[in-house]
Amino acid sequence: MAGPDVKLVLRSTRVVTPEGTRPASVAVTGGTIDAVLPYDTGAPAGARVEDFGDDVLLPGLVDTHVHVNDPGRTEWEGFWTATRAAAAGGITTLLDMPLNSLPPTTTVENLRIKQGVAAPKAHVDTGFWGGAIPTNVKDLRPLYEAGVFGFKCFLSPSGVEEFPELDQEQLARSMAEIAGFGGLLIVHAEDPHHLASAPQQAGPAYADFLASRPRDAENTAIEGLIAHARRLNARVHVLHLSSSDALPLIAAARREGVRLTVETCPHFLTLTAEEVPDGATEFKCCPPIREAANQDALWQGLADGTIDCIVSDHSPCTTDLKTPDFASAWGGISSLQLGLPAIWTEARRRGHTLDDVARWMSAAPAALAGLHRKGAIEAGRDADFAVLAPDATFTVDPAELFHRNQVTAYAGRTLHGVVRSTWLRGVRIAADGVLTEPTGRLQTRDPRA
Repeated sequence: MAGPDVKLVLRSTRVVTPEGTRPASVAVTGGTIDAVLPYDTGAPAGARVEDFGDDVLLPGLVDTHVHVNDPGRTEWEGFWTATRAAAAGGITTLLDMPLNSLPPTTTVENLRIKQGVAAPKAHVDTGFWGGAIPTNVKDLRPLYEAGVFGFKCFLSPSGVEEFPELDQEQLARSMAEIAGFGGLLIVHAEDPHHLASAPQQAGPAYADFLASRPRDAENTAIEGLIAHARRLNARVHVLHLSSSDALPLIAAARREGVRLTVETCPHFLTLTAEEVPDGATEFKCCPPIREAANQDALWQGLADGTIDCIVSDHSPCTTDLKTPDFASAWGGISSLQLGLPAIWTEARRRGHTLDDVARWMSAAPAALAGLHRKGAIEAGRDADFAVLAPDATFTVDPAELFHRNQVTAYAGRTLHGVVRSTWLRGVRIAADGVLTEPTGRLQTRDPRA
C-alpha cells in the first residue's frame, strides 16, 4: 500500500519496471517513488492522479555522455539549451564531458566554475566527469573527492588543444592512480598510430573519411586498454564503440574478469555509412558511422550483453564548423532530443522491446555512474519518468529541436515514439514541447559507487 503522505499517483496500462512491463500505479511522495502498485489500486485521499492510458511510463533516461561546452564555447552548446533538449527527449539525468568547455574539468577549481555555470540553467539533473590529461595526475584524487563520476581520457588527439591525449605511459600512470582510489576511467579508444598510417584525403567523400578512421584503430586501442586494466585491476569503460570487430575481444576479457564496460550510441545503431551523402558532415563523428553489417553486429552485442548501454555522445558545434569537407569539419552528432525515438524505431524493427530500451538507456548508464536513485521505476528511486507514445510517429524538423544549433543527422527522418511528457522527481518538466523553468539539481558521485 502507498503511504498516507502520497500526493501523486501516475497510472498507465504499460509501466516499464525492472520485472517487466505491466499495468501499474506509481505512488510518489516528496519526489521519490513510494510504491509500484497494481493498476486499479485506489489512490490515497487527496492524491492527484495522472492517468496516461496506454502511453508507456518509462524510467527517465540517463545519458552519461554529453558535451555541453559551457562555459567557454557556449555558442556551440550551453547548459540551458542542452538540458532543455534532454528534457524534451525524455532524459532526466545527464553527465557532462570534461572537454570542449573552457576551462576543461581537469582541476577542482575548474569543476567549481562549471558547476557554478550549470546550477541555475539545468532543466534536468546534471553531473560531471573529470578529465585525465598528461599533466593532472595529482588532480585526479581531489577531483574524485569533489564528486566527479570518473575520468575521461583520449588516446588520440581530442580536437581541442587544452585537452591533450595520453600516450601509453601516461595512460598507465593515470589508470594506476584512478584504480588506487577505486575510480572509473572512461576512454576514447582510437590508436593514434593506426590513425596516422591510414589514408588521409580531404574532400566531401564520406568513403575517404571512413577510410581515415579504420576499425583497427579502435580494435588496437581496446586491446591495449584491456591489457592495462587486467594488470592494474582497474575499472575501465570504452566510450562510443563503433567497431564491431572489437566485440570478441571485449567479451573474452569480461569472461576473464577484466572490469570492462562498453557503450555505443544511437548514430551507430540507426545510421549507416552506405546512406551518408557526400558533403553531409552532419554525419561526421569520431569514431565514424560504419557499414550496415557492422551495425547488425553492434545490435547483436547489445542483445547478448557485451555492450552495456546506449548514450548520445551529443557533441554539437556551430553550423559554420560543419563544412562540406569531411577532413576539416567538426566531428560530432547532436542527438540529445532524438535518442529515444531513434533507438526505439530501430529496436522495434529488430524485435526488441521497451524493456530492452529502458535497460540500455536508463538502468545501465545509471549503474555505470553509480547513480543509485536513478534508472528504474521501483520504490526508493527518484520519481523520474518519460511518458512515451510508442506507436506515434513524427518527422524530424531541425527547427523544432531545443539544442542551440539545429544541425542534426536525423533531419527529415520519420521516427516512432513521441515523448509526451518528462517528469523529474514527480514534477512535470516537459509536456508536448513546452518546458518549465529549470529545476534540475547538480549531481555528485555517491560515495557507495
